[in-house]
Amino acid sequence: MKSSQVTIHDIARELKISASTVSRALSDNPRISLSTRKKVKELAVKLNYQPNIVASNLRTGRSKTIGVIVPHINRNFFSNVIGGIEETASNAGYRTIITQTCEKYEKEVDNVKALINARVDGILVSISGETHNLDHFNLVKQNKIPLLFFDRVADEIEANKVMVDDFKGAYKAVSHLINEGFRKIVHFAGPPHINVYKNRMLGYLEALNDNKIQQIDGYIFHDCLTEDKGWRSCENMMKYKNKPDAIFSASDISALGAIGYLKASGYDIPGDCAVVGFSNEPFTKIMEPGLTSIDQNSLEIGREVAALFLDEVHSAEKNDYKHIVIEPELIIRSSSLKKGV
Repeated sequence: MKSSQVTIHDIARELKISASTVSRALSDNPRISLSTRKKVKELAVKLNYQPNIVASNLRTGRSKTIGVIVPHINRNFFSNVIGGIEETASNAGYRTIITQTCEKYEKEVDNVKALINARVDGILVSISGETHNLDHFNLVKQNKIPLLFFDRVADEIEANKVMVDDFKGAYKAVSHLINEGFRKIVHFAGPPHINVYKNRMLGYLEALNDNKIQQIDGYIFHDCLTEDKGWRSCENMMKYKNKPDAIFSASDISALGAIGYLKASGYDIPGDCAVVGFSNEPFTKIMEPGLTSIDQNSLEIGREVAALFLDEVHSAEKNDYKHIVIEPELIIRSSSLKKGV
């Protein structure tokens, strides 16, 4: 008998009792004698019996499992969010299934369908960069599975949501550059249809406007989130006749590419060009120069969205949705500080 294939029927056959008696014994049902419970459990250990969780889920209607969908698992921001989700969910007896989209819409749709088929008790999502059509999320709601969004949210769908105040984070970053004396500030932007990047661009523009600095044509590089695009965008902007003196990037990754180009080309940072990123990835504090960035308190985002899920599962008011906004923090390092300051 292969241990991986052992069922309650195998245990019942060996002990010459019914499968229902085995099931009750394994769950410590008081209707089963202590001696029988002991025999069943000892044999279960000996045969390496593993309960059929799928079958159990079908009986109870609950899987005690949460599905999480993120664009990238290997980004510090998302790994911290996942850590916060798992910490809170685990304390409440839930397991977590993690999937990633790699910014692909089709993968996001597949992940949603797979989690629905796995009968998860809730799906927590940060949407992909390619996502415009939201039909797959409506499918989640049609299946009466709690749907929650964090960070990158779908504004059109009513749901519990946890977001960073990206507008304020961007405003803080650009205001810091202006206070340091920089005036010709380029923005490396993300896809404008995604709320976080739209709000970061709006924060950038508002900080310029409040400081009476004119926004210059060609100073916004759209869909600039990768290291390669950061390098190439920086290379292009340094060819401008009206050279920028600072970069505010919507991503630490593209900021890293910009710093790589500036250093390789002999520019001084921040003397010739300052750089500020967004997300406070671990490399920002160990690179040279250290990268000023916006910390999003990602662990707190994970804890909050998991707590909202638990509230939704146990709440009588199923349509009383909450939107929680997390305060970002400006972490100042040498990439944006004027020499001698």
